[in-house]
Amino acid sequence: MRENVKYTLMVAGMVVAWSIYYAVSKVTVNLTGSPLLAGFLLRSAALVFLSVQLLLDKSFARLFHQGKAVLILLLIGVFGFLLDLFANLGYAHGSLSTGTALLKTDVLMVNLATVMIYRKRLYASDWVGTAIMLLGVLLVLGVDFGGMELHVTDLYFLLSAACVSANAFIIKAAQEKYHEDTDMISYYNNFVVLVLFGTSAALSGDLRLDAVRNIPGFWWLVALGGLAQTGIYFFYYRNLRHFEVWLVKLYLLLMPVLSCFIGVFFLNEELTAKKLVGILVVLSGAAVILQRGRINRAGSPVRS
Repeated sequence: MRENVKYTLMVAGMVVAWSIYYAVSKVTVNLTGSPLLAGFLLRSAALVFLSVQLLLDKSFARLFHQGKAVLILLLIGVFGFLLDLFANLGYAHGSLSTGTALLKTDVLMVNLATVMIYRKRLYASDWVGTAIMLLGVLLVLGVDFGGMELHVTDLYFLLSAACVSANAFIIKAAQEKYHEDTDMISYYNNFVVLVLFGTSAALSGDLRLDAVRNIPGFWWLVALGGLAQTGIYFFYYRNLRHFEVWLVKLYLLLMPVLSCFIGVFFLNEELTAKKLVGILVVLSGAAVILQRGRINRAGSPVRS
């Protein structure tokens, strides 16, 4: 019972941290006018919190004694950067609605990889619950299904979704095969992404702070984003260690619901009837997933 409460809180913490980071990142990008600069600043703040965490745990020195595992740690960071890069390239050349929808295909990619590559068992109800939650998320995010058009540059969104999916499995492999703990993975991931964001911002001429120095509360906002990013590392990686990847991805579909309420209360966004319906649909799909044990007690799993 205590274990169930613990991981319920871990999932809740993951959803809350990701929702706050999403909102802060959105505002920071708008204020800086550069996704690269915003990414660099938020990851810099996260580096401070992660460093303090390791120093308090007296495990900072372990960063320099990773042996062969350092390669997979660096790979996780590269994929972490690529997923942001491809998403930004997609939004630069495509539509918001199409991009939002295609980025959510990472859930389906993870489900397919779970069944076809890792030979795990999923029930028909798992696929139904996934589809229901995806539909609800797209409604909450306000995707305009009628205005969606596909272009060649939309492949960037699929590449981003593929990187998100692959990175989740690489992180789990680092935990299970190399027995890396979440804090080492978090630090390396954040540091590599920070370096790549900083390099990209410098090469593009975006690494400048003149435009934000006089914005009231800007650095507090960056600090909040860095703390939220640290929370993502803490909760997300621990959940990946405990749960199957596909299930963690489904839990993350609850994030847009919380982000919707954050937008309403703090960013002056409107809670429309469409979003309310979407929230109910997401929760309905989640209920199907949570009841999978009872639903399939006498059923058989679906492999493909």
